[in-house]
Amino acid sequence: MKMEIWQNIPLFLIVLPLMLAVICSVLPAKAARGLMTGAVSVFCCALGVLLFLIFRNGESYIYPMGEIGAPFGNELRIGIIEGLMGFAFALVILFSILGGWQKLTKDVAVQRRNLYASMVFLLFSAMMAMTYTNDLFTAYVFIEIATIAACALICSSNKGRTLFAATRYMIMNLLGSGLFLLGLSILYCLTGHLLFPQLESAIRAMLETGEYQIPLALCCVLMTLGIAVKGALYPFHTWLPNAYSSATPTSSALLSSLISKMYIFLLIKIFFRAAGAEVFAHGGIGDILFIFSIVGIILGSVDAIREHNLSRMVAYSSVSQIGYIFLGISLGSEAGMAAALFHILAHSAAKSMLFLSSSKLREVSGGSAAFRDIRGSGLRAPLAGVAFGIGACSLVGIPFLGGFSSKIFLAQAGMATQDWKAVVVLLTLAVSTVLNVAYMLRTTMTLYRPGERFALEVSPIAKDTPFRMAMGALIVINILLGVCGGQVMELIQKGIAIFN
Repeated sequence: MKMEIWQNIPLFLIVLPLMLAVICSVLPAKAARGLMTGAVSVFCCALGVLLFLIFRNGESYIYPMGEIGAPFGNELRIGIIEGLMGFAFALVILFSILGGWQKLTKDVAVQRRNLYASMVFLLFSAMMAMTYTNDLFTAYVFIEIATIAACALICSSNKGRTLFAATRYMIMNLLGSGLFLLGLSILYCLTGHLLFPQLESAIRAMLETGEYQIPLALCCVLMTLGIAVKGALYPFHTWLPNAYSSATPTSSALLSSLISKMYIFLLIKIFFRAAGAEVFAHGGIGDILFIFSIVGIILGSVDAIREHNLSRMVAYSSVSQIGYIFLGISLGSEAGMAAALFHILAHSAAKSMLFLSSSKLREVSGGSAAFRDIRGSGLRAPLAGVAFGIGACSLVGIPFLGGFSSKIFLAQAGMATQDWKAVVVLLTLAVSTVLNVAYMLRTTMTLYRPGERFALEVSPIAKDTPFRMAMGALIVINILLGVCGGQVMELIQKGIAIFN
């Protein structure tokens, strides 16, 4: 079948960033940074066009890699869900770069800035590959590329605590990669396939005959556990607070908004496209994941309440929010998957804004993130204060913001189960919302409490045009996800209808 020119976009957005990563490694710092921003802007436009054309056509398509077809070849699959996730992830990368532009020049040495751009391109390529790939082996290869790029982004500032955080991140994520690879190897031995459609057929045949039930459940558990470690599901989150809070603002925004989410999106593809929902329910994986997600939502919020450091509090809140995503997945239904996908979008938009605005609030507080020092910082940096407040209100679940729509969809997915899980989901959402208020709104009010240590003066943000552009765009996205949440969910549900 003849391919249209626009259908080549996903391939180019995997290969081209890899080439640009090599080019940036030999460019001067200023040229590399300009190339990074310009290229990611173009990529966002291309992904926007791709999403529009997929939506207009109303169906997914397969992009075969090379002349060798399935079941031996490699291929990409592009549908509404993949197009939406890819476009959203790319926008977050762009706004994270712009929002941390000024700070990037201060935290990263001149001789490392071109390499920083190279790592961003590697991360972008890995993100695109995991979003669009239709086979497990390619997914694993780019999982490792993403791990290397993320580790480099964490330690780019070359501070003692960032090197420690990067080392811990690398150890934990390599453990997760090892578990995922072990599960993948067992699955390949059982089925002889790596492409998702052939995997689904082989697994369905095994379920019908009753063969290899224990090994099949084991490989699914291992892959789930590997992604849980890499996605920072409680209690496998110990690497997260130091990694997120000690990196540069751009790195923190990328780590919290994208890296964990693209691993989780890959897990969704494995469960609902490759392994099938039957394996998810048959092996009891859904119930186990449900329990861990509930614990993560509550205890992640408790850890955030106990923090007295702005950066670490925002980092710990990610543990709770990741629990929401896994909660939707654990329900094992299309409604749960749709709610999880929506929360990925809402959390990515809110969390990148929180980390970027936190950086500016620290900057006008003598570089300190302690609560006693950030008092009044919302007055010293008005735009950062407003952005932080909107991001915080979104995660709490204030109406007309993305987080509110997300919690409504999770509640609806929980009630659709019509069993004991419905009650647990509703109670968890109620309790977690109270806990969210306890630390998010407490922090927001601290930003506007009178502070005596730092004088009220003109904020450096007034001269930081890229930051203002990024904050303005992210604020609009958070509001649109709340006001137009129903329309976005309709798009997700339409994508799910053609997802399998």
